[in-house]
Amino acid sequence: MKLITTSDGSNSIFSEKFGSTYHSTHGAIQESQHVFIKSGLQFFLQSSPLLGRGLRGEALRIFEMGFGTGLNAFLTFLEMQDKNKNIEYTAAEAFPLSEELYASLNYAALLHEEKHQPDFLAMHKCKWNSFCNISPNFALKKLNTQLESMITDCKFHLVFFDAFDPVAQPELWTEDIFRKLFNAMEEGGILVTYSSKGQVRRNMTAAGFEAERIPGPLGKREILRAIKPLSLPA
Repeated sequence: MKLITTSDGSNSIFSEKFGSTYHSTHGAIQESQHVFIKSGLQFFLQSSPLLGRGLRGEALRIFEMGFGTGLNAFLTFLEMQDKNKNIEYTAAEAFPLSEELYASLNYAALLHEEKHQPDFLAMHKCKWNSFCNISPNFALKKLNTQLESMITDCKFHLVFFDAFDPVAQPELWTEDIFRKLFNAMEEGGILVTYSSKGQVRRNMTAAGFEAERIPGPLGKREILRAIKPLSLPA
């Protein structure tokens, strides 16, 4: 793996193993903010039917496929600092970055959040497979496992699907994988991903999601957002 700089000045990682970058070369921060924060987290907080079913009184449970650089978790942490909401953030990562790499990432500086650089580093340094408190309202659990092998009894409200692309990791974009995530989500929960491929959308739909294409970030016309439908009243 090697450190690269994307078009908005923010770092990403190029993986020789997968022949792919962790983030868009058009800008790591701008992509993550658009796909996962604006189209995922902010959309959920503004629009999810779960908000009317008692979620205001419990933690927001987020799952990320691919902790990677920690950028999505860090942006979520920053977004929620001034909101009265507890976050339980779980991420699966089979190939953790070395300390040399994650300590070199420039996200806190570019976001003018240097005071939170220790929090960013704490996300990478915290022990695996159990929750650790990054702040009073943000708890992180990193699972050192592949998604196919992950076992969880948690029901997530929001899923950030940030695996390598379907060419690099086709095994993670199947109907079976999306059904596994569907079953691990609350009704009304939302999944977002940067991919917009027709087969990915069909696999989501076959797994039970209502999937739609929505506008993408710079350099990408569309992305996918999928919702787990609410059950009809008995």
